[in-house]
Amino acid sequence: MPDQSLAGAATSSPPGADPAAVGRWLASELGDPAWQECSLSLIGAGRSNLTYRVTSAAGAVVLRRPPVGSVAATAHDMGRERTVVDALRDTAVPVPRILAHSEGGAPVDAPCYVMELVDGVVPLEEPPAGWADTPADRARAGGALVDVLVALHAVDIDAAGLSGFGRPEGFMSRQVRRWNSQWESARESGLTVGAGTESSLTALSTRLAAAVPATQRNTIVHGDYRIDNCVFDATDPGRILAVLDWELSTLGDPLADLGLMLVYWCQADEHPVWRAAQHIPSPTRLPGFPLRSDIASAYAAGSGLDLAPLPWYAGFGAFKLAVVLAGILARVRAGSVPADMAEGLDGAVDPLVVLGHHVLDEGIS
Repeated sequence: MPDQSLAGAATSSPPGADPAAVGRWLASELGDPAWQECSLSLIGAGRSNLTYRVTSAAGAVVLRRPPVGSVAATAHDMGRERTVVDALRDTAVPVPRILAHSEGGAPVDAPCYVMELVDGVVPLEEPPAGWADTPADRARAGGALVDVLVALHAVDIDAAGLSGFGRPEGFMSRQVRRWNSQWESARESGLTVGAGTESSLTALSTRLAAAVPATQRNTIVHGDYRIDNCVFDATDPGRILAVLDWELSTLGDPLADLGLMLVYWCQADEHPVWRAAQHIPSPTRLPGFPLRSDIASAYAAGSGLDLAPLPWYAGFGAFKLAVVLAGILARVRAGSVPADMAEGLDGAVDPLVVLGHHVLDEGIS
């Protein structure tokens, strides 16, 4: 039931969206004048597409728009994100329902869309008290994460209407070239790293390009699948209610999703190389969450894919994440985005490069 106490409440103005403009637009799009008086609050760190909770007497929804001052607009394509979320609504992959969209102009002078608010738990470094408090519940949460990834990679692309959503042939080779190009752009934008990091990252890119595995299956690829991009049931840690943040989704090699997910994954008993590369906090270090090897085994059992080349995909995941963080640091230092976007990221690039070489040499353990 909508919170009636919010009617006529004072609006707030987070970056990138004016509550008055959003309220007028929602009132028209959703056919309810109660949306005209609304408040907006930012959800998340805002390092990728900006996400707002919009609250009014009519209820609450979520608004997504590209980052303000983005220098890589193709990585923040609202149309692509909306298309894949809408296409997955009748599949086994849980996604929010799209309610309205704009190609530009009102309400935020940029492409955007509005989706239903899915209430639940987004697991961050310290999950809320009462959620997944036991090792058994954490194991179920980890299992749910694998099950949904397997379900995503099993979606019939043609039946979902996504046959033209990407170019799966040669996907991983293009990905290596793309992120190498992004690395060059970050350097040209003013990012300063040590000579050792620069040469090591270039060497990692060369190693990856020289040994691209043969793709076993083409599927929908999320592009940034991890535990804090999912909304879990607040009363059932073994149930995911929605997968979020589809801005990098396309068609391609599903093991790219698994490899990057393992780079994000933290575990209690950690190799020093892995520990040094983990600059993004995760709750998966808590007792009960599966180990990376357990995640891989469960995914292999569910998908039927051969995981012998998985170290390459994890190495690529470390390379990609290093370049993503380098790009954020470059944009901050160039003054094109707020300085707080780089909070906690200083020194994050080199350990990821070291990790990329490590997994290519030693595997994912």
